[in-house]
Amino acid sequence: MAVKEDIRTGRSYPLGATVYSDGVNFSLFSKSCVAVELLLFDDPDDGTPSRIIRLDPLKNKTFYYWHVFVCGLKPGQLYGYRVYGPFDPLRGLFFDGSKLLLDPYGKAVCIGRNYDRPRGCRPGDNSAWAPKSVIVEPSSYDWEGDEPLMTPFSSTVIYELHVGGFTRHGSSGLEKSKRGTYAGLIDKIDYLKSLNITAVELMPVQQFDEQDARQPLTNYWGYSPMAFFAPHGGYSSIKDPLGPVNEFRDMVKALHKAGIEVIMDVVFNHTAEAGLDGPTFSFRGIENTAYYIYNLQKQRYENYSGCGNSINSNYSIVRKMILECLRYWVTQMHVDGFRFDLASSMSRGELGEPMEKPPILWSIESDPVLAGTKIIAEAWDAAGLYQVGSFIGDRFAEWNSHFRDDVRSFVKGDPDAVYKLSNRILGSPDIYPQPEREINRSINFITCHDGFTLNDLVSYNRKHNLANLEENRDGYDHNHSWNCGFEGTVKDSSITGQLRVRQIKNFFTILLISQGTPMILMGDEVRRTQSGNNNAYCQDSELSWFDWDLVAKNEGLLRFVRGLIGFTGSMNVFHQNTFSAPICDQSEATITWHGVRLGEPDFGKHSHSIAVELRDKASAEHVYIMLNSYWEPLSFELPRTSSGRVWRRVVDTSLAQGEDYHAPEKAPIIGQGRYRATGRSAVILVSLP
Repeated sequence: MAVKEDIRTGRSYPLGATVYSDGVNFSLFSKSCVAVELLLFDDPDDGTPSRIIRLDPLKNKTFYYWHVFVCGLKPGQLYGYRVYGPFDPLRGLFFDGSKLLLDPYGKAVCIGRNYDRPRGCRPGDNSAWAPKSVIVEPSSYDWEGDEPLMTPFSSTVIYELHVGGFTRHGSSGLEKSKRGTYAGLIDKIDYLKSLNITAVELMPVQQFDEQDARQPLTNYWGYSPMAFFAPHGGYSSIKDPLGPVNEFRDMVKALHKAGIEVIMDVVFNHTAEAGLDGPTFSFRGIENTAYYIYNLQKQRYENYSGCGNSINSNYSIVRKMILECLRYWVTQMHVDGFRFDLASSMSRGELGEPMEKPPILWSIESDPVLAGTKIIAEAWDAAGLYQVGSFIGDRFAEWNSHFRDDVRSFVKGDPDAVYKLSNRILGSPDIYPQPEREINRSINFITCHDGFTLNDLVSYNRKHNLANLEENRDGYDHNHSWNCGFEGTVKDSSITGQLRVRQIKNFFTILLISQGTPMILMGDEVRRTQSGNNNAYCQDSELSWFDWDLVAKNEGLLRFVRGLIGFTGSMNVFHQNTFSAPICDQSEATITWHGVRLGEPDFGKHSHSIAVELRDKASAEHVYIMLNSYWEPLSFELPRTSSGRVWRRVVDTSLAQGEDYHAPEKAPIIGQGRYRATGRSAVILVSLP
């Protein structure tokens, strides 16, 4: 058969579809297949390709790489592969030449109106219902001089945000085409800036499968990746194939102009292809045992993710893909860092065994392209591997789940909580004892996407997940929550309602005065509620969305949070790398623990209060914090201030709106002697001239 004049041999690198002036080079890794076809499409919903190019194994294959150069192709062209080979589960091979497959290196994905996940699970051609890869030429975008912000962890406040849910609610005030999109987020940057946060941590924005959920629900959170290099098309207001790529970059550029970093929540632990009964739309049909940890003896996918399969991240070709993917997001999409979902699963070897020095994690730690980025580990997986405090390397920061649980227990009023709280305030030296470790690499949080919102943490004793159609079996049962005496909604003017607001302010106060990097969940600052649902992964509805009417309704709490973030961000004493005990005057920064009496902290089982005195010699800062989780008022002795200085009350969470927070220079003066802290309250005093 004669070779068409516009078809050349191509070359094995780079992997993926690479645009040149005269055409596009395609390269695909597949070790065990016997034939590969490249299919070109003009319409995402058309099952008939406009062209099929069958690769010659003698001319278009080098070692394990299939490649071809097609002249004249341009960015925006839709394409996919058919990969032929044995269907032999005993060898872990699941080739199916009837399936259209996404390019693992595809930089964009086009999901047609007819996309149907079940078609990928059944035998037969699924081309009319399958997602298609899109040719992208990333270097043509005008970044207008945009550069990484490189904000140090010590100055970082993270806001965990869902791109779709942030502006999808009708109350957002945006035109319909922008709601739930990257462009919609751009329109709300002024709000983010007013919060004084310095980084947004975006829940998954790599292309994911919205249909990977119990019908008729949808996968809302996005922890179901289909294509690691591609921004999620559902968050683009521009509906042409290249729209998501450019709109995502517009968003990053706009956030950077506002001084806000962009951290991506990346999912390299599993894919949406799920288990044996899942669909085939990419990796399974290209080289199953390379991309996944597949147990040949038991004929099953190992499931350390809880989602049906586990990526074989330490296999050489997969390790290469992950590294190149991260570099792409940094160099071409300008993101500032990554939070690795279930990162401990990436420390498992090709048989699923935990590795002391996993190559992929060490490669990420030491990669020069990633050297200036933030890398954050969720240091556990769904199969019991828990590595908080023992995750590899020096660079990785960690989500500190101990902080979440111990602060919740203290504020709730549980026994035996004060000593644990004191360690959390110090940056958790009991968990991170390494002397060379920067304490600000503890990512402190009270709430995140997974679990109750902060409002629900003080409103519900139990999860209420019936809307997920799993008979309330899903989600955590042990939330360390307390409903303040009544399950569910109450009037804010009631005694219970007032206590809930105070508890929310107590949580924010402890979070923001603690050493480490604070992370706030989207909407907690205005009491966003999920009506007690603590696992809203499938709730793409008003249950999960940011209700912008809450900004006005809870303006008092919002004012408190904005002020507190600004205050703690401006004080050196809250951003130390180390603290010393106050033995002599030579120490740069000191911490002293107190109880209701000076110098007598009570770390006992039945204690519910602690006071902490912070000094920073270099900045002459002197702060006194009283935390009372007891249900009755306590009178705390106050330290003496330096000559010519007085105590000013910056925070008292028991006071009404407008009095609960004051900027230091406008804060009321508090006399020397003692301070009466209301039951279940937090107080911050600052010594000023």
